[in-house]
Amino acid sequence: MYAQIVLFDGFDPLDAVAPYEVLHAGGIASGGTVSVELVSAEGPRDVVSSTGGLVLRATGTLDPARRGLILVPGAAGRVGESGEVPDPGTDATQGQQDASIPELLGRTLSTGLPALLKAALDNPEVTVATVCGGSLVLAMAGLLEGRNATTHHLGRDLLEATGVHAVNARVVDDGDLVTGAGVTSGLDLALYLLEREVGPRIAHTVEELFAHERRGTVWRAQGPVPAAF
Repeated sequence: MYAQIVLFDGFDPLDAVAPYEVLHAGGIASGGTVSVELVSAEGPRDVVSSTGGLVLRATGTLDPARRGLILVPGAAGRVGESGEVPDPGTDATQGQQDASIPELLGRTLSTGLPALLKAALDNPEVTVATVCGGSLVLAMAGLLEGRNATTHHLGRDLLEATGVHAVNARVVDDGDLVTGAGVTSGLDLALYLLEREVGPRIAHTVEELFAHERRGTVWRAQGPVPAAF
């Protein structure tokens, strides 16, 4: 499985690095079955995060035609006002440190990322995954209407406003779309993807390596609808 982790200006480093380490370890444990790369919509470049100006290097260009996994992180910064509407026209060169999370996520709408993500969702050989506000990137681009997804609990109203069924769960599996909730859910999301795509033995080995016990039940639209308590 080839995994592409997408970097964009203002991304949250933990959303990207935690899944990267889990998937990389999964590749070692599986004898090379999994490979992972940091990419961007613009191609190889240094990408500035919104956490202390930390820079990560994207070594490739996001390729929605390539079979495998594409993972989109969220952003870090001020939460902003509830219901704040992101401005996609904000100057992308503006410093990341003072921007709110909705602003940072909204800036992706004026880049080539939404079109690439749409192509990925249209490709039956690609699974798109998100961590935290990464699902809002797709939702604000109009790509998740009618889908089941999760995000950080402070972003669920915005997710619902775009026509998404926002689920209060750590990880939501909606087939070719797998989403994680808060920032640290990137660990649980990546371990679940290893289990789903490579097998539980590999996922368990990596889980032991990182001394991290996965949290929460993975939500799927399966089984009977629960009765109200």
